[in-house]
Amino acid sequence: MRAVVCEEFGSVVVREQDPPEPGPGQALVDVAAAGVNYVDALLVHGRYQIKPPLPYVPGTEVAGTVAALGPDADGPAVGTRVLVSCFGGGFASQVAVPAATLVPIPDHLDAPRAATFPQSHCTALFALHERGGLASGETVMVLGAGGGVGLATVKVATALGARVLAVASTPGKRELALAAGAEAAAGPDDVKTSAREWSQGGVDLVVDPVGGALADPALRALREGGRYLVIGFASGEIPSLPLNQVLLRNRTVVGVDWGAWSLTHQAEQRALLNAALDLVTDPVAPRTHPLDAAPAVLEDLLHRRTAGKIALIP
Repeated sequence: MRAVVCEEFGSVVVREQDPPEPGPGQALVDVAAAGVNYVDALLVHGRYQIKPPLPYVPGTEVAGTVAALGPDADGPAVGTRVLVSCFGGGFASQVAVPAATLVPIPDHLDAPRAATFPQSHCTALFALHERGGLASGETVMVLGAGGGVGLATVKVATALGARVLAVASTPGKRELALAAGAEAAAGPDDVKTSAREWSQGGVDLVVDPVGGALADPALRALREGGRYLVIGFASGEIPSLPLNQVLLRNRTVVGVDWGAWSLTHQAEQRALLNAALDLVTDPVAPRTHPLDAAPAVLEDLLHRRTAGKIALIP
Protein backbone atom coordinates (compact mmCIF):
# COMPACT_ATOMS: atom_id res chain seq x y z
CA MET A 1 0.00 0.00 0.00
CA ARG A 2 1.00 3.68 -0.27
CA ALA A 3 1.68 5.67 2.88
CA VAL A 4 3.03 9.03 4.00
CA VAL A 5 6.05 8.31 6.20
CA CYS A 6 7.95 10.58 8.55
CA GLU A 7 11.45 9.08 8.72
CA GLU A 8 12.99 12.08 10.48
CA PHE A 9 11.27 15.00 12.16
CA GLY A 10 10.68 17.88 9.78
CA SER A 11 9.79 16.03 6.58
CA VAL A 12 7.68 13.25 5.09
CA VAL A 13 7.89 11.05 2.00
CA VAL A 14 5.26 9.00 0.17
CA ARG A 15 6.30 5.40 -0.42
CA GLU A 16 5.08 1.85 -0.82
CA GLN A 17 5.07 -0.38 2.24
CA ASP A 18 3.47 -3.61 3.41
CA PRO A 19 -0.19 -3.26 4.40
CA PRO A 20 -1.09 -3.83 8.05
CA GLU A 21 -2.62 -7.09 9.23
CA PRO A 22 -5.58 -6.81 11.61
CA GLY A 23 -4.66 -8.40 14.93
CA PRO A 24 -6.96 -9.69 17.67
CA GLY A 25 -9.85 -7.26 18.18
CA GLN A 26 -8.80 -5.12 15.23
CA ALA A 27 -10.39 -4.11 11.93
CA LEU A 28 -8.61 -3.37 8.67
CA VAL A 29 -10.07 -0.27 7.01
CA ASP A 30 -9.65 0.79 3.38
CA VAL A 31 -9.04 4.54 3.60
CA ALA A 32 -11.27 6.69 1.39
CA ALA A 33 -10.14 10.03 2.84
CA ALA A 34 -7.93 11.23 5.69
CA GLY A 35 -8.39 14.52 7.49
CA VAL A 36 -5.32 16.72 7.88
CA ASN A 37 -5.02 18.70 11.12
CA TYR A 38 -2.64 21.23 12.62
CA VAL A 39 -1.61 18.62 15.19
CA ASP A 40 -0.42 16.37 12.33
CA ALA A 41 1.97 19.09 11.21
CA LEU A 42 3.22 19.57 14.78
CA LEU A 43 3.80 15.82 15.17
CA VAL A 44 5.73 15.59 11.91
CA HIS A 45 7.98 18.44 12.99
CA GLY A 46 8.52 17.02 16.49
CA ARG A 47 6.84 20.04 18.04
CA TYR A 48 3.95 18.28 19.76
CA GLN A 49 4.05 17.35 23.46
CA ILE A 50 4.12 13.68 22.38
CA LYS A 51 6.85 12.57 19.97
CA PRO A 52 6.03 9.33 18.12
CA PRO A 53 8.79 6.79 17.49
CA LEU A 54 10.20 6.96 13.97
CA PRO A 55 9.48 5.95 11.27
CA TYR A 56 5.94 7.21 11.74
CA VAL A 57 2.86 7.38 9.50
CA PRO A 58 0.87 10.51 10.46
CA GLY A 59 -2.87 10.88 10.22
CA THR A 60 -5.34 10.74 13.10
CA GLU A 61 -8.80 10.77 11.49
CA VAL A 62 -10.03 8.70 8.57
CA ALA A 63 -13.17 7.81 6.68
CA GLY A 64 -13.19 4.44 4.99
CA THR A 65 -14.74 1.01 4.64
CA VAL A 66 -14.17 -2.05 6.82
CA ALA A 67 -12.15 -4.47 4.67
CA ALA A 68 -11.47 -7.28 7.15
CA LEU A 69 -11.84 -8.18 10.83
CA GLY A 70 -9.16 -9.77 12.97
CA PRO A 71 -9.75 -12.58 15.47
CA ASP A 72 -12.37 -11.80 18.13
CA ALA A 73 -13.06 -8.38 16.62
CA ASP A 74 -16.29 -6.78 17.84
CA GLY A 75 -17.25 -3.93 15.57
CA PRO A 76 -19.04 -2.93 12.35
CA ALA A 77 -19.30 -5.60 9.68
CA VAL A 78 -17.09 -5.84 6.61
CA GLY A 79 -18.33 -3.34 4.03
CA THR A 80 -19.52 -0.75 6.55
CA ARG A 81 -18.48 2.88 6.01
CA VAL A 82 -16.80 4.02 9.21
CA LEU A 83 -15.06 6.87 10.98
CA VAL A 84 -11.62 6.02 12.35
CA SER A 85 -9.81 7.87 15.13
CA CYS A 86 -6.20 6.79 15.54
CA PHE A 87 -2.93 8.14 16.85
CA GLY A 88 -1.09 7.85 13.56
CA GLY A 89 -1.41 5.60 10.53
CA GLY A 90 -4.19 7.48 8.75
CA PHE A 91 -2.23 8.87 5.79
CA ALA A 92 -2.18 5.55 3.99
CA SER A 93 -4.25 3.28 1.76
CA GLN A 94 -5.20 1.07 4.73
CA VAL A 95 -5.11 1.30 8.51
CA ALA A 96 -5.65 -1.29 11.27
CA VAL A 97 -7.40 -0.08 14.43
CA PRO A 98 -9.43 -1.51 17.34
CA ALA A 99 -12.75 -2.54 15.83
CA ALA A 100 -14.72 -1.36 18.87
CA THR A 101 -13.65 2.25 18.26
CA LEU A 102 -15.18 2.48 14.77
CA VAL A 103 -18.27 4.64 14.28
CA PRO A 104 -20.56 4.13 11.26
CA ILE A 105 -20.72 7.15 8.94
CA PRO A 106 -24.18 8.69 8.47
CA ASP A 107 -25.49 8.28 4.94
CA HIS A 108 -25.57 12.04 4.29
CA LEU A 109 -21.80 12.48 4.75
CA ASP A 110 -19.37 11.81 1.91
CA ALA A 111 -15.89 10.53 2.72
CA PRO A 112 -14.04 13.90 2.72
CA ARG A 113 -16.60 15.56 5.01
CA ALA A 114 -16.64 12.52 7.29
CA ALA A 115 -12.85 12.31 7.48
CA THR A 116 -12.55 15.95 8.53
CA PHE A 117 -15.45 15.91 10.99
CA PRO A 118 -14.49 14.27 14.33
CA GLN A 119 -11.58 16.27 15.70
CA SER A 120 -12.76 19.76 14.83
CA HIS A 121 -16.41 19.28 15.70
CA CYS A 122 -15.75 17.28 18.87
CA THR A 123 -13.30 19.96 19.99
CA ALA A 124 -15.91 22.63 19.32
CA LEU A 125 -18.74 20.83 21.09
CA PHE A 126 -16.55 19.88 24.06
CA ALA A 127 -15.37 23.49 24.34
CA LEU A 128 -18.73 25.18 24.02
CA HIS A 129 -21.01 22.75 25.83
CA GLU A 130 -18.87 20.83 28.32
CA ARG A 131 -16.32 23.51 29.24
CA GLY A 132 -18.01 26.78 28.31
CA GLY A 133 -21.59 26.07 29.37
CA LEU A 134 -22.94 27.85 26.29
CA ALA A 135 -26.63 28.78 26.48
CA SER A 136 -28.90 29.51 23.53
CA GLY A 137 -28.94 33.21 22.70
CA GLU A 138 -25.44 33.92 24.00
CA THR A 139 -22.78 35.68 21.93
CA VAL A 140 -19.58 33.90 20.89
CA MET A 141 -16.46 35.40 19.35
CA VAL A 142 -14.44 32.80 17.45
CA LEU A 143 -10.78 33.59 16.77
CA GLY A 144 -9.15 31.86 13.80
CA ALA A 145 -12.63 31.38 12.40
CA GLY A 146 -11.40 30.49 8.92
CA GLY A 147 -9.49 27.41 10.11
CA GLY A 148 -10.75 23.90 10.67
CA VAL A 149 -11.54 24.25 14.38
CA GLY A 150 -12.81 27.79 13.85
CA LEU A 151 -15.31 26.83 11.14
CA ALA A 152 -16.48 23.84 13.16
CA THR A 153 -16.98 26.13 16.17
CA VAL A 154 -19.08 28.49 14.06
CA LYS A 155 -21.21 25.53 12.95
CA VAL A 156 -21.61 24.06 16.45
CA ALA A 157 -22.26 27.41 18.16
CA THR A 158 -24.98 28.42 15.71
CA ALA A 159 -26.55 24.95 15.94
CA LEU A 160 -26.70 25.44 19.72
CA GLY A 161 -28.57 28.72 19.24
CA ALA A 162 -25.71 31.18 19.76
CA ARG A 163 -24.87 34.31 17.79
CA VAL A 164 -21.34 34.26 16.36
CA LEU A 165 -18.78 36.94 15.54
CA ALA A 166 -16.02 35.41 13.41
CA VAL A 167 -12.50 36.84 13.57
CA ALA A 168 -10.15 35.83 10.76
CA SER A 169 -7.03 37.22 9.15
CA THR A 170 -8.12 37.49 5.50
CA PRO A 171 -11.29 38.44 3.60
CA GLY A 172 -11.46 34.94 2.13
CA LYS A 173 -11.40 33.29 5.55
CA ARG A 174 -14.05 35.71 6.83
CA GLU A 175 -16.26 34.83 3.86
CA LEU A 176 -15.91 31.14 4.72
CA ALA A 177 -17.00 31.83 8.31
CA LEU A 178 -19.99 33.87 7.20
CA ALA A 179 -21.03 31.10 4.82
CA ALA A 180 -20.75 28.63 7.72
CA GLY A 181 -23.29 30.65 9.73
CA ALA A 182 -21.49 33.48 11.52
CA GLU A 183 -23.66 36.56 11.98
CA ALA A 184 -20.76 38.96 11.46
CA ALA A 185 -17.04 38.87 10.74
CA ALA A 186 -14.11 41.08 11.68
CA GLY A 187 -10.40 41.30 11.02
CA PRO A 188 -7.76 41.03 13.72
CA ASP A 189 -6.86 44.73 13.87
CA ASP A 190 -9.30 45.92 16.55
CA VAL A 191 -10.87 42.85 18.10
CA LYS A 192 -12.02 44.50 21.35
CA THR A 193 -13.86 47.37 19.67
CA SER A 194 -15.43 45.14 17.01
CA ALA A 195 -16.69 42.67 19.61
CA ARG A 196 -18.06 45.27 21.99
CA GLU A 197 -19.88 47.14 19.23
CA TRP A 198 -21.35 44.00 17.72
CA SER A 199 -22.48 42.54 21.06
CA GLN A 200 -23.47 45.90 22.56
CA GLY A 201 -21.12 45.74 25.50
CA GLY A 202 -19.13 42.50 25.43
CA VAL A 203 -19.37 38.90 24.28
CA ASP A 204 -20.34 35.97 26.49
CA LEU A 205 -17.64 33.60 25.22
CA VAL A 206 -14.35 33.83 23.39
CA VAL A 207 -13.13 30.67 21.65
CA ASP A 208 -9.39 30.87 21.02
CA PRO A 209 -7.46 28.21 19.08
CA VAL A 210 -4.87 30.80 18.01
CA GLY A 211 -3.22 32.48 21.02
CA GLY A 212 -0.62 35.12 20.32
CA ALA A 213 -1.32 38.84 20.13
CA LEU A 214 -5.12 38.52 19.88
CA ALA A 215 -5.46 36.99 23.35
CA ASP A 216 -5.24 40.22 25.35
CA PRO A 217 -7.82 42.26 23.37
CA ALA A 218 -10.09 39.22 23.12
CA LEU A 219 -10.07 38.82 26.89
CA ARG A 220 -10.93 42.52 27.28
CA ALA A 221 -13.87 42.03 24.87
CA LEU A 222 -15.71 39.78 27.37
CA ARG A 223 -18.74 41.06 29.23
CA GLU A 224 -19.24 40.66 32.95
CA GLY A 225 -19.12 36.94 33.77
CA GLY A 226 -17.72 36.13 30.32
CA ARG A 227 -15.73 32.96 29.62
CA TYR A 228 -12.48 32.71 27.66
CA LEU A 229 -11.93 29.22 26.21
CA VAL A 230 -8.27 28.36 25.55
CA ILE A 231 -8.06 25.67 22.84
CA GLY A 232 -4.62 26.04 21.29
CA PHE A 233 -1.86 28.22 19.94
CA ALA A 234 -1.89 28.02 16.15
CA SER A 235 -0.06 31.36 16.03
CA GLY A 236 2.96 29.63 17.55
CA GLU A 237 2.92 32.00 20.52
CA ILE A 238 1.58 31.13 23.97
CA PRO A 239 0.24 34.41 25.39
CA SER A 240 0.53 35.74 28.92
CA LEU A 241 -2.89 37.03 30.01
CA PRO A 242 -3.25 40.00 32.36
CA LEU A 243 -4.90 38.47 35.43
CA ASN A 244 -6.37 41.81 36.48
CA GLN A 245 -8.58 41.54 33.39
CA VAL A 246 -9.77 38.15 34.60
CA LEU A 247 -10.58 39.58 38.02
CA LEU A 248 -12.36 42.61 36.58
CA ARG A 249 -15.98 41.89 35.69
CA ASN A 250 -15.67 38.36 37.15
CA ARG A 251 -14.38 36.78 33.97
CA THR A 252 -13.28 33.13 33.71
CA VAL A 253 -10.45 31.54 31.71
CA VAL A 254 -11.15 27.89 30.86
CA GLY A 255 -8.74 25.30 29.50
CA VAL A 256 -10.02 23.00 26.73
CA ASP A 257 -7.95 19.85 26.16
CA TRP A 258 -10.34 17.66 24.21
CA GLY A 259 -7.59 15.35 22.93
CA ALA A 260 -6.38 14.16 26.32
CA TRP A 261 -9.93 13.98 27.66
CA SER A 262 -11.10 11.81 24.76
CA LEU A 263 -8.36 9.24 25.39
CA THR A 264 -9.37 8.76 29.02
CA HIS A 265 -13.16 9.07 28.58
CA GLN A 266 -13.82 6.77 25.64
CA ALA A 267 -17.52 6.11 26.33
CA GLU A 268 -18.17 9.82 26.83
CA GLN A 269 -16.18 10.62 23.69
CA ARG A 270 -18.28 8.25 21.61
CA ALA A 271 -21.42 9.95 22.93
CA LEU A 272 -19.90 13.37 22.18
CA LEU A 273 -19.11 12.36 18.59
CA ASN A 274 -22.61 11.02 18.04
CA ALA A 275 -24.05 14.23 19.50
CA ALA A 276 -21.88 16.31 17.15
CA LEU A 277 -22.97 14.23 14.15
CA ASP A 278 -26.62 14.79 15.09
CA LEU A 279 -26.07 18.51 15.70
CA VAL A 280 -24.10 19.43 12.56
CA THR A 281 -25.48 17.64 9.52
CA ASP A 282 -23.93 20.03 6.97
CA PRO A 283 -20.23 20.41 7.83
CA VAL A 284 -18.10 22.61 5.60
CA ALA A 285 -16.70 20.63 2.67
CA PRO A 286 -12.91 20.32 2.81
CA ARG A 287 -10.49 20.86 -0.02
CA THR A 288 -9.13 17.54 -1.25
CA HIS A 289 -5.61 16.64 -2.37
CA PRO A 290 -3.94 13.39 -3.45
CA LEU A 291 -1.71 11.60 -0.97
CA ASP A 292 1.37 12.84 -2.86
CA ALA A 293 0.52 16.41 -1.81
CA ALA A 294 0.96 15.59 1.88
CA PRO A 295 4.39 17.25 2.28
CA ALA A 296 3.16 20.59 0.91
CA VAL A 297 -0.17 20.41 2.76
CA LEU A 298 1.54 19.83 6.11
CA GLU A 299 3.90 22.75 5.53
CA ASP A 300 1.02 25.05 4.60
CA LEU A 301 -0.86 24.04 7.75
CA LEU A 302 2.15 24.62 9.96
CA HIS A 303 2.59 28.13 8.57
CA ARG A 304 -1.14 28.98 8.58
CA ARG A 305 -1.38 29.31 4.81
CA THR A 306 -4.62 27.31 4.56
CA ALA A 307 -8.30 28.03 5.08
CA GLY A 308 -10.88 25.50 6.20
CA LYS A 309 -10.22 21.78 6.33
CA ILE A 310 -8.17 19.55 4.04
CA ALA A 311 -8.55 15.86 3.20
CA LEU A 312 -6.02 13.58 1.54
CA ILE A 313 -7.33 11.01 -0.91
CA PRO A 314 -5.15 7.84 -1.23
